[in-house]
Amino acid sequence: SFIGEESVAAGEGSILTDNPTWIIDPIDGTTNFVHRFPFVAVSIGFVVNKKIEFGIVYSCIEDKMYTARKGKGAFCNGQKLQVSGQEDITKSLLVTELGSNRDPETIKIILSNMERLLSIPIHG
Repeated sequence: SFIGEESVAAGEGSILTDNPTWIIDPIDGTTNFVHRFPFVAVSIGFVVNKKIEFGIVYSCIEDKMYTARKGKGAFCNGQKLQVSGQEDITKSLLVTELGSNRDPETIKIILSNMERLLSIPIHG
């Protein structure tokens, strides 16, 4: 099976089944792309039984290839990545994105989620 982000965003229905499925976003960061903001990627994932098996993200402008495989770790241009090990949430940095949907109910949900996130005692 195949799920394309751009077709889903255009309103086509999509159901994730247990079948092996490719999930592809050919322009991940479409809004960035439209505004010439240089954070755009091609994102590909492969799912079996509704569980991700591997993913690949190619950051075009940076020329960085991120890969990850279930149980095998994550890499950037072949170098193994690891989390920082930071356990103190007050020293963490929160990064979020609001999306482009301006439906009033969606905005209400997003702002509610943002309020909860901003109540956490994070560094920034």
